[in-house]
Amino acid sequence: MFHFKAKQMLAKDIGIDLGTATVLVYVDGKGIVLNEPSVVAVDKNLDCIAKIGKDAQVMLGRNPSNIEVVRPLRDGVISRYDVTEKMIQYFIRRACGGSIFQPRVLICIPLGISEVEERAVMDAGVQAGARKTYLIHEPIAAALGAGIDIFSPTGNMIVDIGGGTTEVAVISLGGIVVSKSIKIAGDKFDEAIMRYVRRKYNIAIGERTAEQIKLRIGAVYEHPEARTMQVKGRCMIQGYPKEITLSSKEMLEAMMEPISAIMDAICSVIEKTPPELVGDILKNGIVLTGGGSQLYGLDRLMADVIEIRTRVAADPAKCVAMGTGMILQYLDRVPDGVVDLSRIKQKL
Repeated sequence: MFHFKAKQMLAKDIGIDLGTATVLVYVDGKGIVLNEPSVVAVDKNLDCIAKIGKDAQVMLGRNPSNIEVVRPLRDGVISRYDVTEKMIQYFIRRACGGSIFQPRVLICIPLGISEVEERAVMDAGVQAGARKTYLIHEPIAAALGAGIDIFSPTGNMIVDIGGGTTEVAVISLGGIVVSKSIKIAGDKFDEAIMRYVRRKYNIAIGERTAEQIKLRIGAVYEHPEARTMQVKGRCMIQGYPKEITLSSKEMLEAMMEPISAIMDAICSVIEKTPPELVGDILKNGIVLTGGGSQLYGLDRLMADVIEIRTRVAADPAKCVAMGTGMILQYLDRVPDGVVDLSRIKQKL
């Protein structure tokens, strides 16, 4: 009995924001201890993992033929199970700091994934070394991390824009009342920039370059003074390297398609929301979380188009991970599988 209790105390619970673009790991009592890209480099000759996280990300677009650089999660779900398992295992071991005891692990999942995909995430957690694996839907974790009282009887709308998916949800009494998940988020922003540069300038740029453009001058609302950035790529006509200057004003056009899809998703959720909760949303406003919400002017554009006050949460990229950490306290009271906080609240 003593050994069992010691093991329970030493095995810290872990929350994982298993994102398409980034993995954040929260350790109970410590906070967020890891923030790494969801990228893995595989040595095809040796059939083994070469690098994971930041070390693998720097290889994107620069890797030799024997190294395959992959992002094992696409559109919020596992696309390469074996690689995802190794990645989770690596992050769990780093988070545990060499502890020999198996932790309980809570992993965030997007809305709308199938039972098969849920099982794949749980199995990956167990195979990676978790004593027990639990799942939580991203909007719930994001809302908690953003400081929203999800257990109150009032409605709150959360829009979590990650790397692979955008989750739109109305939350009340600890549960999701209405929701919609679309596979349009940060990755699609990058693709939209790549298409724009190719279409307007006949220049091909890579994913990492597109991401840097998004981070430095990406915008959906005009800056007081336009920002510019020098961009290098390959001329599609001559095949030579070429440099151009992009401005933040051009990003307004480049981003139009993916942003319009997100706006449509929000309007669709509002249309299905009960009238009483719509009144709450008008009063409380819309809260944006996720790395994609940091796109310049997105909150202002939404407020103008949807006519509902919109704000970006503090440190939006970490909201899901912080919320996951807050949910760890409930793990003693729930079975394996998807955590339902609305039922937990009823037992308080």
